[in-house]
Amino acid sequence: MLSTFVSAQNLPSLLSGRDINSTFAIVAYDKATQKWGVAVATNNIYVGNSTVYIEPGVGAAAVIAETEPVYGINALKNLKQGHSPAQAAQYTIQTDSMPDYRQLGIVDRNGRTFGYTGHALSYWKGYAGHRTGPGYVVMGNQLADSVLVRMADGYEKTAGSFAQRLLAALSAGQAAGGQLSGKQSAALRVDGMNTSWNNRIDLRVDNDVDPVSSLQTLLNYHEGRIILNRSVAAIQCGKTDTGKQLLSQATALLKGWFGMYGKLATAFIMTGEEEKAIQIIQDALQHQEGWKENLSAFYYLEKHDSFRKLLNESAFSVKDWAAAIQQELNMGKNTAALALAKQMTTKYPTSSHLQYLLAKAMLANGNRPDAWESLHRAIKIDPENGDARRMLAKEFSKP
Repeated sequence: MLSTFVSAQNLPSLLSGRDINSTFAIVAYDKATQKWGVAVATNNIYVGNSTVYIEPGVGAAAVIAETEPVYGINALKNLKQGHSPAQAAQYTIQTDSMPDYRQLGIVDRNGRTFGYTGHALSYWKGYAGHRTGPGYVVMGNQLADSVLVRMADGYEKTAGSFAQRLLAALSAGQAAGGQLSGKQSAALRVDGMNTSWNNRIDLRVDNDVDPVSSLQTLLNYHEGRIILNRSVAAIQCGKTDTGKQLLSQATALLKGWFGMYGKLATAFIMTGEEEKAIQIIQDALQHQEGWKENLSAFYYLEKHDSFRKLLNESAFSVKDWAAAIQQELNMGKNTAALALAKQMTTKYPTSSHLQYLLAKAMLANGNRPDAWESLHRAIKIDPENGDARRMLAKEFSKP
């Protein structure tokens, strides 16, 4: 049985009247990755709040113009019951008191599509309509004339990930003139049968002077972090050339996300490109004063004059030295980590955490007997040192 119409709250308008919620969107299915996605932009705030509906294995819908969430809710319910996209929409349209003010795009589990544009939208300024293509629908209202054509071209002709293609459609629409009444928010959501965190995207720019551009930056950050993780994994497996290629891609995508610059610098050190690591660190320091709190973790670079000038080693605390030792272990600099850990446990003999790190460095260098003793010293100093207890149980418990 088809789901019935239920009254729901419209997305709030910033001004009175019906002719302000101008929006454009793409809803699509990517067969190669088994993902569904929606990208949408508007001249109102938080467009992602009530316009995007996706259920992996069922389909996706986008509801715009005078937004009525029940259109999206019912579309997914009806698709799940086995109805076609057109059937999934018709009953809601027929029982709505204002269907002429709605726009709806649907794509099902097989990539079949349906688009709907209410007649009243043709009275608004600009162009209102929809276009369907292989596995996608583009639609919008109060648009410059060529927006939908450019959106379709952007989606079909752009290389890259499914998410990048969706955003390429949105960017192409904006470049073609977008909405006549302005721009304020944008959203991108991608979901699929693979439910791991890096396969799900839910990005929103709720209030911005250039929301589509800002959304692109967020997507670049999302994909850049994933590529950086792959780069580090490749380097750790000895595939340095692959790691360097991925690292170059990640560096470009993560430009401006200074919270990731520490991991970028770490990766460059692991590839032997220490000068590049220092450049990354210097860039972060120029833009974020608080980034200096990360400097101790890169003590390994103190042999470089350009980096040593940045350090205030005399102000290092036990926690700073612990960060330096841990980072050297993270980078596979096990000999350096062991030497520094021995030096610091001599200087701070009552630090349980440093004793634990000394044991960790000893294990990394193949010295199990001394590691066992250091772990026991760590626990004697602080019986609640969970890291030391877990390592002792893992490495030295009898099978």
